[in-house]
Amino acid sequence: MATGIALLALTGVAAADERADLEKLRATVTGLIGALVDQGVLSREAAEGMIKKAEADAARTVAAQAEQAPPARPGEVRVTYVPQFVKDEIRAQVRDELRQEVAQDVIDRARQEQWGVPAALPDWVARLKFKGDLRLREQSDRFADGNAQFAYFDFLAINDAGGLADAGVDGLLNTAEDRDRFRARVRLGLDARITDSLLAGFRLSTGNTRDPVSTNQSLGNYGNRYDTVLDQAFLKYEAPGATPWLTALGGRFENPWLSTDLVWDADLGFEGAAATLRHDFAGAGRPSRTLFLTAGGFPLQEEELSSKDKWLFGGQIGFDVAFADQSRLKAGLAYYSFSNVVGRRNALDGVEYDFTAPDYLQKGNTLYDIRNDADPQSQLFALAADYNLADLTVQYDLARFAPYHVILTGDFVRNVGFDKDEVAARIGGPIEAKINGYQFMASVGWPEVTAAGRWRVFGGYKHLERDAVLDAFTDSDFHLGGTDAKGWLLGGDYGLARNTWLTMRYLSADEIDGPPLGIDVLQLDLNTRF
Repeated sequence: MATGIALLALTGVAAADERADLEKLRATVTGLIGALVDQGVLSREAAEGMIKKAEADAARTVAAQAEQAPPARPGEVRVTYVPQFVKDEIRAQVRDELRQEVAQDVIDRARQEQWGVPAALPDWVARLKFKGDLRLREQSDRFADGNAQFAYFDFLAINDAGGLADAGVDGLLNTAEDRDRFRARVRLGLDARITDSLLAGFRLSTGNTRDPVSTNQSLGNYGNRYDTVLDQAFLKYEAPGATPWLTALGGRFENPWLSTDLVWDADLGFEGAAATLRHDFAGAGRPSRTLFLTAGGFPLQEEELSSKDKWLFGGQIGFDVAFADQSRLKAGLAYYSFSNVVGRRNALDGVEYDFTAPDYLQKGNTLYDIRNDADPQSQLFALAADYNLADLTVQYDLARFAPYHVILTGDFVRNVGFDKDEVAARIGGPIEAKINGYQFMASVGWPEVTAAGRWRVFGGYKHLERDAVLDAFTDSDFHLGGTDAKGWLLGGDYGLARNTWLTMRYLSADEIDGPPLGIDVLQLDLNTRF
C-alpha cells in the first residue's frame, strides 16, 4: 500500500511538470502566431483557423485513445500518462511479488510432498547404512645384521608342501633380506536395521582366505586385480535402552572381547556366537557403573569324519566405570579355552590325525612332527601344547585435560593349559615353559583423530613368550607376527582433513629364546573412512 501511494505521488508530480512544459509551449506558439499577425505576415482569420484546427486534431486523438481503453470500473482512477521510470518501478515490484509467491508455492508443495525429508525415503532405504575405509601403507622390514640364517622355518609352507624337502627354500623364513612394499586395505560394510533391536551386518575387504590376521593387499601383482573376501556377516541383537542389558551376536563378526593385539590381532574375525550381559548400578542421569559378562563359542575347524572339531570357548567378566569428567576405567578378566588344537601323532603309516595339524600358523609356538612313516621327506607339524589362556586387560582413559586424553592400557596373559611333561613327551625332550605375555601402552592426544590438525602419539612395550598364546591369532606386525618376541613400538597420528589422517608406527622386536632374530618394521599409513 505504501509503495502504491508513493508511485501515485510520483505520477502526480511527473504530470504536473509536463503540464507546465505544455503551457510554456502553448504560450510560445500563441505568441509567435500573434507576432506574425501583428507584422502582417498572417491574417487574423487564418491564425484563428490554425488554432481551431490544432485543437480539433488533439480532441480527436484523445477521443480515439479513450475508445480503445476498456471501461473504467467503479472507484478506478485512470492515469493517461505514466513515465518510463515509473513503469520500471511498477514492473520491478510486480516481479518481486511474483517471485515471492512462486517460491512460497514451491516450499508449500515440498512440505506437502516431503521433498528431501528422510522420512520420505522408502522404509527399506532408511534402514540401510553403508560404511567403509581405505588405508594405503608403505612398509619397510629391516632385519638385524646378526640374525641367524637358515634357522627359522616356515612351518605353514612346509605343511602345505608335505615336508621340508618338498618345500625347499620356501620352507625357510626370511631373516636377512630387507624388504620394502606398498600395501592397501579396503573395507566396505553395510548395516541393515531389521527391527529396532535386530541388525544384519556385512563387510567386504581385501585379503584372502588363507591369512586370518591380515586384510592387506601387497601392490605389485603385474597389473592383476585384488582378492576380495566376505569379512563379516552377522546378526546382532541389542535389548532396548541406553545401556543394553543384552547384546547377542551370531555369524562372523568383530572381536567381542575387551582385549589388545597381545592375544587377538585387530584384523581377526570371530565365527560363531557370543553374548554380553550388562548391569548398570548407577542411577538415571548419573555416570555409568556397568558390570558385564561375555561368553562365546567359536568353531575353528570342522572335520566331517571326526568328532574332534577344533573350538574356541571363552568367557570374560569385567566392569566399565565412567566419571563425571568423562574419564573412564575398564577392566576384564577372560578365560579362553582352545579345544582339540593339540596335534596327535599318527599310527604307523597312518594319516588319521593329519587334521590335527593347524590350518594356519605364524611362528613361535612349540611344534612337533605328527607323521609316522618311513619316508624321511614327509613331515607334518602340529601344536605340542594345549592353550587355555587367562587374560587380564585394564584400560584407563584420563579425560581431565580434554579434549586431550591420556589413555593407559595394560594386558597380561598366561597359558595355564601348558603341561610341561605332556609337551616334553610329544617333542621327545625336556622343555622350559614359556607361557607369559604382557604389554603396556600409553597414548596422549585426541582419542580419535577425525579432523584436520588433531593428533595423537603413542608408545609401549610388549613381551610375548613362546607358548603364551596361539601364534596364529596374535599381532601380525610386531616381529612380523607370532610369539617369542619382545620390544618397543612408537608412533603417532595426525589429521589431514575430516576422517583423513596419517599414521606412522615403528616396531622394534627381538627374539626371547632361540637363535638371534631382530626385526624392525616401519609403517607409514594414509587412512580415510566414511
